[in-house]
Amino acid sequence: MNAPILLPFLSSGIPPTGGLVKQSPADFRVEELPAYIAQGSGDHVLAVIRKTGISTFEAVRRLSSALNIKPADIGTAGLKDAQAITIQQISLPPPITVAAVTALTVDGIEILSAGRHGNKLRTGHLRGNRFVICIRNTLVDEETAAVHASSVLTALQQMPGTPNWFGNQRFGKDGNNAQRGHELVTGKFTGKKPNGRVKRLLLSSLQSKLFNDYLARRINDHLYAEVIEGDVLKKTDTGGVFVTEATQIEASRMARGEVVVTGPMFGPKMTRPPGQTAAQARENAVLDAAGLNDATFSHFAKLTPGTRRPLAVQLGETHVQVVDKHAIEVSFTLPRGSYATCVIREITKLAA
Repeated sequence: MNAPILLPFLSSGIPPTGGLVKQSPADFRVEELPAYIAQGSGDHVLAVIRKTGISTFEAVRRLSSALNIKPADIGTAGLKDAQAITIQQISLPPPITVAAVTALTVDGIEILSAGRHGNKLRTGHLRGNRFVICIRNTLVDEETAAVHASSVLTALQQMPGTPNWFGNQRFGKDGNNAQRGHELVTGKFTGKKPNGRVKRLLLSSLQSKLFNDYLARRINDHLYAEVIEGDVLKKTDTGGVFVTEATQIEASRMARGEVVVTGPMFGPKMTRPPGQTAAQARENAVLDAAGLNDATFSHFAKLTPGTRRPLAVQLGETHVQVVDKHAIEVSFTLPRGSYATCVIREITKLAA
């Protein structure tokens, strides 16, 4: 498998701040934007927790131990960083009561609220996340860093939005999950055969790497803010996916934020651009460079059905302020599934 394409910077014309993030949990704060709140009735308990310095998996483990329930029975909408302070929802199954939840004392976790609810919280049950991130040890003085950061955020808010990269977290601690996924689909995997969960993780990482390669090629070829023949677009209001038939018309709609170009998360059920179009040729080029083809993922159809992912997402509620010598704080919101580290990468011009 070829080495990943180096991810370009959309804001390459704006000087970097440099600097470090996650020097302490307080330097990386995340708050979920929930899809719904507790209804006040129902079999489940929907709680809002604040966790500090632990992963979502560890928070679930500690809560399950404290309540004597199975970790799998606790619902979460998304996974949050360990080296952070995060506010997120969880759901707890019957017969757990609101009183039992509010009375909990668990190391690293604070219960902010709890109420009855009618369903278990599932992955993706959130609108997005609000981030407040401190960048320390900037290469330039804090005032200059704040100006550069503000300029980057302004640039990333221009249509079609900020690049929807998959962050390094997606590729595993050692960064080799996509390579292992490639070995899996090409029959070259060695060592202990992975179980279903690990297999899904490796294949998903491979899909993500191919998506990043596709997005990088679009930016490098100055096609990030363009609609080309055969592009598969997504309506930003309804989520409907369709193949473009009039590139100029759809480009105008994209400039107004009505539609966005999508990239491939390869799989047998993924909507593909029509044959002999520029968009299909570009997707084929990504597969060819990786030594893969359309049939590659069909052998793992249940684990990699395939989908489309927007190439860009909207960055909202941005703010920058100086907090210390050679330290600034940036805040913004992103839709679910998007990576704050990829926004910070644009500001610092360092690896995410």
